[in-house]
Amino acid sequence: MTGAIDKRDLSGLFRERLKGLLQRSGLNQSAFAAAVGIDRSALSQLLAGGSTRLPRAETLMNIAARHQVSLDWLLGLSEDEGVTGELRENMEIAEAEGGFGDTLLAKWHAEAIGTKIRYVPSGIPDLLRSDAVIDFEADATSTNRQAQRDEAHYRVDYNRRPETDMEVCMPRQTLELFARGLGRWEGLPRDIRAAQLEHMAALIDDLYPSFRLYLFDWRRRFSAPYTIFGPHRAAIYMGGMYLVLNARQTIVTLTRHFDGLIRAAVVNAHETADFVRRLPLE
Repeated sequence: MTGAIDKRDLSGLFRERLKGLLQRSGLNQSAFAAAVGIDRSALSQLLAGGSTRLPRAETLMNIAARHQVSLDWLLGLSEDEGVTGELRENMEIAEAEGGFGDTLLAKWHAEAIGTKIRYVPSGIPDLLRSDAVIDFEADATSTNRQAQRDEAHYRVDYNRRPETDMEVCMPRQTLELFARGLGRWEGLPRDIRAAQLEHMAALIDDLYPSFRLYLFDWRRRFSAPYTIFGPHRAAIYMGGMYLVLNARQTIVTLTRHFDGLIRAAVVNAHETADFVRRLPLE
């Protein structure tokens, strides 16, 4: 696949492949649903045209295991039916004992040391968030404040290692919305937003060039949030779960997509700290 990957594309391809598995199985809908641990009404909803719904990670894994296909293929990310991918619940990461350093996400970062990590965040990059912003976002999503802080601090320490090479690319509009206190940051006091922007700019300067943040224009390009951990794996964040891909060609395709975002950047890495400092607050 080339270009942007979004939930509508994934759900449409998933639905077509699920229909194919149902036909190949020779089972009626009730028996097929029972075999993968869901009820018939849930299966009917997944098969319904126009729905963008994707099942839980457990259901996806049950379907893939029962019918001996890969999760990459089931979601339309690969033409190879062989098992090459896995899904992990985000809660496994957020609630691992001992803080972020003991989670799967930390393990994937550790395994990628010495290779380039490419990262498209879903909001402000985790390592650039101040504690006050972390607390505000954690309260809004009912997630653990300390776990979120541990993750941010771990990532800062990670990016200070001399062997680290990380590129991040995100929409400039995300930062503009934050500065104005709009979207998910509505209600966040102006002084906290001002402190966050200065905190972010200082870290960008401090970590450069091992950490490089580029900004693209979301009116011209689109990207779902994902991380590519060198040549080892890619993790697409789908809200509440990560789709973890290990197939080489899939990683190559996502790498090309990321490189396209970099080429389309309207603010280059050496300019980003100044751009952040100049953002107007409201």
